[in-house]
Amino acid sequence: MSDYFKGKKVLVTGATGFIGTNMINELLARGAKVRGTVHKKEPFIKNENLEYVNADLTLKADCLRAAEGMDQVIMCAASTAGAGVMEKTPLALVTPNVVMNTYMLEAAYEAGVEKFLFLSSNAVYPPYEYPVKEEEMMSDQPFAKYYPISWMKRFGEILCETYSQRIKKPMKAIVVRPANTYGPFDDFDWESSHMVPALIRKVVERKDPIEVWGDGTEIKDLIYVDDFVRGALLALEKMETYDPVNIGTGVQVSVKDVLQAALDAEGFTDARISYDVSKPTMIPKRLLDVSKAERVLGFKAETSLRDGIRKTVAWYKENYPNGYS
Repeated sequence: MSDYFKGKKVLVTGATGFIGTNMINELLARGAKVRGTVHKKEPFIKNENLEYVNADLTLKADCLRAAEGMDQVIMCAASTAGAGVMEKTPLALVTPNVVMNTYMLEAAYEAGVEKFLFLSSNAVYPPYEYPVKEEEMMSDQPFAKYYPISWMKRFGEILCETYSQRIKKPMKAIVVRPANTYGPFDDFDWESSHMVPALIRKVVERKDPIEVWGDGTEIKDLIYVDDFVRGALLALEKMETYDPVNIGTGVQVSVKDVLQAALDAEGFTDARISYDVSKPTMIPKRLLDVSKAERVLGFKAETSLRDGIRKTVAWYKENYPNGYS
């Protein structure tokens, strides 16, 4: 493992969120000195090389305070929601994310930060049915239900390009576009969770029947969080400017595949399954071309769907023995 992060002062925004928590764990393991922003949730991790700052990242003053003295910033903070919320209130996530991304980039620049890592989204892409390449982001309009979120992320990327390539004294702004990520510390709340944690919770809690939104045939690229974090940190280490890269597996899996992996991990052999096509679903098929990550970063995902689901089920049962609350 590279010692690139050893001794570096790294700010991780969204330190109590799913990606932020896993990112902090890995940075600490690599010898970084980490600062994490905390807003509403309590942090999971305590470590002598980790400090927390309370910050509302929709306020520029808080962003400036968080970025002060940092070598690098990893932008994990985001306002997120599940398919139901995105369908009912598609604009709810736009303003807070645009404000946070804009202020954090501005604060990092003013603080003289060396590198800024922006976690974009595969929602930026048009609804193509083949594995989509990085350069195809602006080749067409995004999937209709993703329209507000996609343009919010696209604007975040444009800001990163601006700071990295369009000003006299640039800041190195790096962009990764994750596949759908899952694993320990994910959001298992019914109102805001995504597909994988929602299905895992239903399986572990032995719901009868297990309700699946849609017909189970949606195709996704799913990446286990440890793999994603490793790929993202490789991008931060090796890339020097705005040059977006997909971080995924390149493997297509269906919602039914995820459900079966969770059932097998839990030994739930007699489950009744109910597919509800009236419930909100998102893009029918999303695949990522991950050849650039392998070529430029030397990255390849290592965790199979079955192993990743098994690890996530085990983590959920250990941390929520009496059910999620």
